[in-house]
Amino acid sequence: MRSPQGLRAMLLRWRRADLDGRADPALMVRVLCHEFRTPVSTLTSLTRALADDRAGLTDADRRAITELAREQAAHLDGLLRDAAAAGGGGLPLAVRAEPTVPLAEVLPAVAALVPAHRLRTRVTGRAGRCPVPARRIRQVLVNLVQNALWHGPHDGEIGLYAALRRDGLSLLVTDQGRSVAALAEALRRTAPGSGVHGLGLWIVRQLVAVEGGTVRAHRLRPGGVGVEVLLPPGRPRV
Repeated sequence: MRSPQGLRAMLLRWRRADLDGRADPALMVRVLCHEFRTPVSTLTSLTRALADDRAGLTDADRRAITELAREQAAHLDGLLRDAAAAGGGGLPLAVRAEPTVPLAEVLPAVAALVPAHRLRTRVTGRAGRCPVPARRIRQVLVNLVQNALWHGPHDGEIGLYAALRRDGLSLLVTDQGRSVAALAEALRRTAPGSGVHGLGLWIVRQLVAVEGGTVRAHRLRPGGVGVEVLLPPGRPRV
C-alpha cells in the first residue's frame, strides 16, 4: 500500500497529529494559503491579459493563454480536492496513483511564471520524456520558481533545467542572487519561519521527502545560486 503523496500527504500527517493533540492548525492554514496564492494570482494575470483589447493578441496567443489558464485552474482544483480529502472525516491511508505525463508537458505552466526575457531553460530529451505526476511536479517547481523570483535580484535571470542522470531525475531552478549559505540554512530548517518566510522551500522539502528524494542548494559560477531536486531512479514521483 503506497503512502499518500504531495499536499494530501502533508495534510494527512497533520490530521493524524491533530487527533493526538500535536498538530499546528495555524501552520496548516499558512501552507494552504501559500499554495493557493500562486494559481489564483496567475489566473488573475492571464484573464486580465485576455480581456485587454489593447494587447494586440493573436489567435495563437489567446489559445496559449487559455491553455495556461486551464492548467492553473486544474492545479488549483487539485489542491482544493487534496485539502478536502485530507481534512474531511475520513482518513484514507492510500490514494490512487496520479496519472503521469511527460515532464515536458508540465514545464510550460511553470515557465509562464517568469517574464520571457528573464527565463533560461535547458531540458534534455530523456528528461522531457520522463513520466511524472503533473500536479505534484508542478507544485514543487512553482514553489522553487516563485522563491527565485521573490528572493533573486530584480530583473535577474531565472534558470529552469532538467536532466535524467544515473542517480535519478534532476530538476534545477537557479537565480542570480542570494547567499548559498543562507539558502542551505533555509533548506535545513525543521519548521518554517513566521509568515510566509521560508514556507515555499519547506513545502518543497516535505513533498520531495515523501518519495525519498533530496533537495540541495548549489553555488553557481560566476555567480548566483540554484536549488536542485533529485528524485530517485525509476519512475520519479512526488
